[in-house]
Amino acid sequence: MCTRLAIMVNGQFKCLGSTQHLKSKFGEGYSLIAKVAIDGEVDTKTQQLMNFIESTFQGATLKDFHQGLCQYQISDANLSWAKVFGIMESAKVQYGIEDYSVSQTSLEQVFIGFARRQKPPKHINMGMCTKFGNCMRYFCCCKYCSQKPKSNANRESVQTPM
Repeated sequence: MCTRLAIMVNGQFKCLGSTQHLKSKFGEGYSLIAKVAIDGEVDTKTQQLMNFIESTFQGATLKDFHQGLCQYQISDANLSWAKVFGIMESAKVQYGIEDYSVSQTSLEQVFIGFARRQKPPKHINMGMCTKFGNCMRYFCCCKYCSQKPKSNANRESVQTPM
């Protein structure tokens, strides 16, 4: 297994380092997942917990919630692990929290952040396939398009901005 990773965006080198270095430098805080005990008032308890998390942790962004489980991304850089765990432990009884986890941003989330910075090519050479319709000339869907056309009547070439 490798000890260092490199990430490139649009053919340009962006970073190099260990997985921990990349997560620490390019990660966006913490991931918080909390589960409310399931009983008759799941929706009410979940909403109360969500209000508590959003008011307590500045920069908390709701990523997902369903059936008493809510997931947040907390991007407050001044927040320590100890403070997050302390706040969640003190809120367990009051909000009926059955279970919770706090974790560092994953390497996958770091890669997704870099992927969002990827820009599509400005122009792509599109061809007209008589068999299947539009296709990209260099990534053709059929044998016909990969061959050079005999005449312009059989095929048109269009420059389309993306």
